[in-house]
Amino acid sequence: MKIITSIIYLLPIIIFIACQKNDGQDTPDLDQNLNEVIISLEEYNLAPRDYVALESYKIEDDSLKITYSSSGCSGDSWEVRLIDSGLILESYPPQRSLVFSFKNDEACEAYITKEIAFDISKLKIEDDSVYLNLTNWGVSVLYIDK
Repeated sequence: MKIITSIIYLLPIIIFIACQKNDGQDTPDLDQNLNEVIISLEEYNLAPRDYVALESYKIEDDSLKITYSSSGCSGDSWEVRLIDSGLILESYPPQRSLVFSFKNDEACEAYITKEIAFDISKLKIEDDSVYLNLTNWGVSVLYIDK
């Protein structure tokens, strides 16, 4: 009977400790797991471009963070890449054309939103700034080398 009583008193404590909010020590930081930008005209032209909604985008240091949404089951099978054409348009500031390549084979009605970050440091050019044109969304973002 003492064992059962002890377990009854200890059970809430064990549950409380097990359910403590993660302090972030085990959670990978998005900035530490940057995805690489692919620079290839062939891949740019052949990249899958399934429908995906752009929710937001921003540049922080050498990272382009994109929040995007689409329908699906869980989004676990989505294939996402950022591909630069390799061509630099001569203007001031110069421009690069990129495609957010998205492949979605999921056929569910849930609407899923995710965030991804790309290391854009290899998109720098000799000038101190360049426009990154996300062609499948028709938006441009100014990347300033600091």
